[in-house]
Amino acid sequence: MTERLNGPQDPPADTAGGPSTGPAETPRKTHRIGPSPAVAIAFLLPAALLLGIWVVYPIVYSIFRSLFDSAGTGFVGLGNYATIFTDSGMLTTIRNNLIWVVVAPIVVTTLGLIFAVLTERIRWATAFKLIVFMPMAVSLMAAGVIFRLVYEENPDKGLANAVLTTVHDTFSSAQGYPEARPREGDQSPVADQNGAVVTKQPAQAGQPVLIPIVGVKPEIMPGNAETAKAPAGGAGLSGTVWFDFTAGGGGKNGVVDGTEKGLPGMTVEAVQNGQVAGTATTAADGSFRFDGLPAGSYVVRLPQSNFESSYGGLSWLGPTLITPAIIGAFVWVWAGFAMVLIAAGLAAIPRDALEAARIDGASEWQVFRKITVPLLSPVLLVVFVTMIINTLKVFDLVFIIAPASVQPQANVVALEMWRVSFGGGNNQGLGSALAIFLLILVLPFMIMNIRRFRRENA
Repeated sequence: MTERLNGPQDPPADTAGGPSTGPAETPRKTHRIGPSPAVAIAFLLPAALLLGIWVVYPIVYSIFRSLFDSAGTGFVGLGNYATIFTDSGMLTTIRNNLIWVVVAPIVVTTLGLIFAVLTERIRWATAFKLIVFMPMAVSLMAAGVIFRLVYEENPDKGLANAVLTTVHDTFSSAQGYPEARPREGDQSPVADQNGAVVTKQPAQAGQPVLIPIVGVKPEIMPGNAETAKAPAGGAGLSGTVWFDFTAGGGGKNGVVDGTEKGLPGMTVEAVQNGQVAGTATTAADGSFRFDGLPAGSYVVRLPQSNFESSYGGLSWLGPTLITPAIIGAFVWVWAGFAMVLIAAGLAAIPRDALEAARIDGASEWQVFRKITVPLLSPVLLVVFVTMIINTLKVFDLVFIIAPASVQPQANVVALEMWRVSFGGGNNQGLGSALAIFLLILVLPFMIMNIRRFRRENA
């Protein structure tokens, strides 16, 4: 009985005579992870609504508006788009945008790569990165104001020309005396010859040469000019170039008087048989001397360059250099952004690959070209595409830096779109066509970015 009660029980037989399979199993309910679709739609709806108001509707309306004239009443079809590709001013604008797209992204990406690689080898890399990245904290309008001052043509105000003139003057001691001229008259020992000043009679070694100059403005008289001294003669060919004018009257023409100033920094040439045999530069008292000249007679000449304005730098804001100048400002702003992104990608590169290449005998240039750049190619592509999109949208820098007189030569599509629509053109039909044209230019690069994001998240 005990064994029957406590022992294993036979499974009850079912009605068919076989063992029972027990109660039927109920299917399990699957639970969704995260919010339900209704909750997701509720949260996305405000953003989608704003996106439709601020993005979709303006695009659709711009397409519609671009098909009408400036008043918005006359249907012109694709006439506004035809104007974009036939008007000479519009063609200049498109050309400038092509220059921006080709030059600016390449320069920014290249500088960012160079900065990112080099900062790994210096101790003060953090400080350098901070300095290079700092322009990103400045708005593009403020950057435009800064570079408008940097590109001032006057070297006393513009930093760019101040640097150029300093470098030029370091390697060239010539002093410009615009509007100066030789003293005229039969008694004058010199004469004007196609803008240069030459002696009327050939000079011999040991014979002092006097070159009187008049018409020197007080404001261009060098501060280091000293009282002129009459040449003492002696060995070699020597002479004096001076300002032959005595303040308050008095003095004699063609004679070095006691209060007259020498003209320093002038280039003096000794010419024989039409060839320059020697060159000298006047001292603070206007004196000069040629040493080592062969015996013979020479014509002493002051080249025309002495009577041209001194080097004042480049006309950065002129029609020729305005676009490269603005691109320079753009590079200054965005180089730090490129450097930070590329430096982050560089930090993710496995060091084992670099060290293995060095152990195998690869030079640093080979390591950079064959390993670093290929591994950084995804990051470089991101920076490059981002810069292309930014260059297509550039507006502030061109509007602020370019003076009104040269803005047609520096114009870009985004600025022309604003100027045609709201900046005095009052032609919103053409402005809408420019907006759609700009959107078409940007779309391929946006699609490229979206595909890249999908590949990375796949």
